[in-house]
Amino acid sequence: MKKIYHLSSCNTNQRILKELELGDDVELQDIKKENIDEKTLDFIKEKEGSYEALFSKRAMKYRSMGLNEMELSEDDYKKYILEEYTFLKRPFIIFEEEVFVGNAKKTVEAAKKAYHGS
Repeated sequence: MKKIYHLSSCNTNQRILKELELGDDVELQDIKKENIDEKTLDFIKEKEGSYEALFSKRAMKYRSMGLNEMELSEDDYKKYILEEYTFLKRPFIIFEEEVFVGNAKKTVEAAKKAYHGS
């Protein structure tokens, strides 16, 4: 499977998609229109080690909901990601068995190498 979960209204995500120079073999899913499903989230969690690693603490709702003042469990992180797309770090890139999460330069470079095989 080659799939990218992204936010089409995010300039950073748009820049990354262009930078990756993707072909027609990659499926794009706008998480604002269709959030990530539990099965895929669990798959990515297994690769990354925790739901917290997939959770965006930069989301505006993180503070507005007071989550920054709470002690969140792994179940909490999973629940909030599935309920609200803004809590998902993005983009989420899946190239077969490899997973890349977030927009850090080294993450994007690693995804580009994995996709283009160089």
